[in-house]
Amino acid sequence: MKFSSNIQVIQAQFDGPRLKPIYAHGVEDAGCDLKANIPSPITIEPWKSVWVGTGVHLAMPEGMFALQAPRSGLSCNHGITLANAPGIIDPGYRGEIRCKLVNLSDEPYTVYPLERIAQLVFLPFVNAAFMTCDSLPESSRGEDGYGSTGAM
Repeated sequence: MKFSSNIQVIQAQFDGPRLKPIYAHGVEDAGCDLKANIPSPITIEPWKSVWVGTGVHLAMPEGMFALQAPRSGLSCNHGITLANAPGIIDPGYRGEIRCKLVNLSDEPYTVYPLERIAQLVFLPFVNAAFMTCDSLPESSRGEDGYGSTGAM
């Protein structure tokens, strides 16, 4: 089954033409790749973290946010992930999207200029209006959680 392409135009500014996020496999990708906006390589020592800019600034439409996620190759092969994964970028934020990269391996890792360091996924959201109540309705799960199924 094939779904039609769903493309949303988002206003953006880039600190350089080569920093524009890319979808490596086109419409088959949910996330676009963010690149390192650094003038020279940065080495992340084991169990340390560094901020890396991407040179990307966005103006997302109302009702949309961006989810910043690690790249699976960096995480699985090198232990490089995001300190706040997943990171939420609110639609009102206009500053540079930055990544707090953390090295969870025992080996130093060097990030190079324009290296793909994270991915960005755009999602819709709703705001909740909280209604105080005396009790919550019953459910089959109740208060069971955090490993109650034995999977933890």
